[in-house]
Amino acid sequence: MNCRVCGNPLFTSRTVFSCSCGSITHAECWEKHIVESHKPAYTTGTFTIQGEFVPRSAETEQQRLHPTEKEPIALGMMQGAK
Repeated sequence: MNCRVCGNPLFTSRTVFSCSCGSITHAECWEKHIVESHKPAYTTGTFTIQGEFVPRSAETEQQRLHPTEKEPIALGMMQGAK
């Protein structure tokens, strides 16, 4: 029998995961199977020291996705300098 995600054989005496959809995967392939096959809704964020979940704002998420973009003020200052 082969892993549904990577296609490599499933070895006896090794940990495998059986999904409710019928897929059997290696332990290391499980997360990829869930994210790609089932596409669950999720929210990214951080935990505070008190253990509370703080979701990231859309602005913070956009900055994380495009870290090479500069702020408009910095760009204006760079273009004006000669």
